[in-house]
Amino acid sequence: MSATPYARVLFAGPDLSEGSFAELFRRQLIALRGEAALAEIVDTSAGDDALWQRVQESPRPLLVIDLDPQSSAQHLDWLRSGLAALDAPEQLFAASLFGQFDSDPASAACILAERRELHLDCVNVPALPDAHSWSCIPPHARRLLLCNGPRCTRRGALPLWKKLRETLKAAGKLECEGGVHITRTQCQFPCDLGPTASLYPEGEWYRIRDEEEVLRWVQERIVEERSVPEMLMKVFVQAG
Repeated sequence: MSATPYARVLFAGPDLSEGSFAELFRRQLIALRGEAALAEIVDTSAGDDALWQRVQESPRPLLVIDLDPQSSAQHLDWLRSGLAALDAPEQLFAASLFGQFDSDPASAACILAERRELHLDCVNVPALPDAHSWSCIPPHARRLLLCNGPRCTRRGALPLWKKLRETLKAAGKLECEGGVHITRTQCQFPCDLGPTASLYPEGEWYRIRDEEEVLRWVQERIVEERSVPEMLMKVFVQAG
């Protein structure tokens, strides 16, 4: 990798201190940038205070790479706003993979660090609205909780999230009166039967494995209000 124009690049995100992802990311980062690069990792699992402190302590100019696998454009807006409130924001920059990870996340992050056209400054960042949609409870009659825990994710849960939202929206059932509010969660169990989705207030647990089953579930269970017994899980409660 060629040198970036920054005095330091910080790689920030959850689960970067321990666990399989952290082990893989650290090993790959060392191969690309050497042992010293481990000092550029900031684990935000417990919140972002550690990130703000590290930024304040770091030389400028500085780039923060957002490695949150559930990141979004709104999350990057929030990150830039946080950086803008720190000292010398004109020398602070941010970029995000927007959750687009592959089998070599460190390489993707290092490539992004060199692509200046994808870095955003932290000066005159548009103010986040006081009453943004993410601060309001959307109208709904039901909640669908889609598991994005590690085992369901390996079974394809991430693309199913996008397909569920698209299909519910096309059916006129996404976050509206009488519709469905869909939320990603961490592990819901039972992992061996996933990807897992649970529907409330009915308390029904479903196994939704692919896009074809997404289309069927939305049409039959939500639009037509019919049961889909073939997709229901047989949930066993462990005795205490």
